[in-house]
Amino acid sequence: MILESALLDVRPGQEDAFLAAFAQARPLIACQRGFLSLELRRCVDEGRGSRFLLLVGWETLADHTEGFRKSAEYERWRQLLHHFYDPFPLVEHFGESVV
Repeated sequence: MILESALLDVRPGQEDAFLAAFAQARPLIACQRGFLSLELRRCVDEGRGSRFLLLVGWETLADHTEGFRKSAEYERWRQLLHHFYDPFPLVEHFGESVV
């Protein structure tokens, strides 16, 4: 399994709109080949309520980078979500647990 992670810094004051848009976007990723899981967690540290952690489980790296990112669903995902981020998030991929 590959774990995709992204720290999403949402523009302050737009958190509720982001969460509503994310609810619309979730089915776009959940239907992709190789999709295993998705978690979106809000930061609970004081003053960080606009930061979210996105974790997506994929069967393979290519399921994300070649499959989802080159799909029509990704274009809609981008339209729904990318304008909320400042700065644009760094997306990284991690392999199996080492411990």
